[in-house]
Amino acid sequence: MSTQTGQILDGKALAQKMQAALQQQISNLEAQIGRPPGLAVLMVGDNPASAAYVGGKEKACIKVGVRSFGQHFSADVSQEKLTAVIHELNADDRVDGILVQLPLPDGFDSVALLHEIAPHKDVDGLHALNLGRLVRGEPGLQSCTPGGVMRLLAEYQLDVRGKHAVVVGRSILVGKPLALMLLAADATVTIAHSRTPDLATVCRQADILVAAVGRTQMVAAEMVKPGAVVIDVGINRIEDASTGKSRLVGDVDFDAVKEVASWITPVPGGVGAMTVTMLLENTVWSYANSHGLT
Repeated sequence: MSTQTGQILDGKALAQKMQAALQQQISNLEAQIGRPPGLAVLMVGDNPASAAYVGGKEKACIKVGVRSFGQHFSADVSQEKLTAVIHELNADDRVDGILVQLPLPDGFDSVALLHEIAPHKDVDGLHALNLGRLVRGEPGLQSCTPGGVMRLLAEYQLDVRGKHAVVVGRSILVGKPLALMLLAADATVTIAHSRTPDLATVCRQADILVAAVGRTQMVAAEMVKPGAVVIDVGINRIEDASTGKSRLVGDVDFDAVKEVASWITPVPGGVGAMTVTMLLENTVWSYANSHGLT
């Protein structure tokens, strides 16, 4: 690992590079298959953050040549209606990927809905079958954000073999699948969380420190081993007291930690930029795989 500090892991640049490659791949596959890949993102309610994410996904679809089958439902839609829509999309040969935008409004059973998605169209990698494949080290659709983290590390040739990785956060969306991916890449992995005693000491042991808890600038410089690689998965919106405008920050105190870490992801422009691209890559993988072209 480099002794230089504050080098940027540029997720935005890598996402652009990957999307250009996906665009070419889709063009080649479409000539053989006769249709473009299709992605259906289901959104419920009017959560502003979710609306922004969905809008970003739809723009990315257009850019690379994925056909969007997105649907937006009011917050009073029934669980039964959403289940029926998922079943229709499962049976639709034009659709290769289905994603339910989380979080759902109160009152919905999101786990039950995720289990209704056909595993081969589960481009968020959250179906129990796909999570099980990840545990077993078998090929399949994998969670987008953790997959994006691993791709960033690989792009910058940051070898995780034999390194101690500390993942702060244990969600099924990021923490748990990322820990499994790091373990498969021969890292020694510690999962820490809100109940971990003396979290700062645990974090300081990390060669690779991943913050994925959703708490604004929680990771301070004194929690980071000099020369560590710091991956910030958090996306938190805060208001600037002087201007009244909001801005995005991560779970890491970027300005302080960049003086200690060898490599660090910015927010925005780091892991978040990779998540949408990995979703597109998963959709294209499902599209090719369903036609025996992977």
